[in-house]
Amino acid sequence: MRILIAITGASGMIYAQRLLDHLGNSEHEVHVVLSSYAQTVIQEELSNGLNLASGVKMHSLKSMNAPFASGSNVSEAMVVIPCTMGSLGRIAHGYSDNVLMRAADVMLKEKKKLILVPRETPLNLVHLKNMQLLLQAGATILPANPHFYFKPKTIEEVADTVVSRVLDHLGVKNEASPRWQEEE
Repeated sequence: MRILIAITGASGMIYAQRLLDHLGNSEHEVHVVLSSYAQTVIQEELSNGLNLASGVKMHSLKSMNAPFASGSNVSEAMVVIPCTMGSLGRIAHGYSDNVLMRAADVMLKEKKKLILVPRETPLNLVHLKNMQLLLQAGATILPANPHFYFKPKTIEEVADTVVSRVLDHLGVKNEASPRWQEEE
């Protein structure tokens, strides 16, 4: 599967890194694009910067020559992780001024998987209306709400509870986080 990972300037870069860690060196073709502010937040939150597996392809935000910028060469799935409310709003309203926004627009028009992982609280009515528009357009809104059923001991284990759900919605088999078990 060809998967585009779009990283915006919201706090929560560990989610993007853990998703890339789980997809890296897999049979999937992974592409990455960063919003203009994402690099600043990456420097603040990831002490070693963003680590990409050898096969992962990085694309410039300003280049509309990326294959996924056209419906004739669309990716099978796109994840915006973490997703700022500004990016979510621009996607909801079709504002496609760079390759990240254009790719999201293409995903919606081609009815492909678009997963947005907002990491914001509290939410206002504008945020909720934008989410409603995106849900109606076919996107999946998967907030970065970790669970604590299994008493995670590291920040990576906490992040993986969200990343596991993202991978599930991509249709990628994973063991990123323990599953809820039936009572014995």
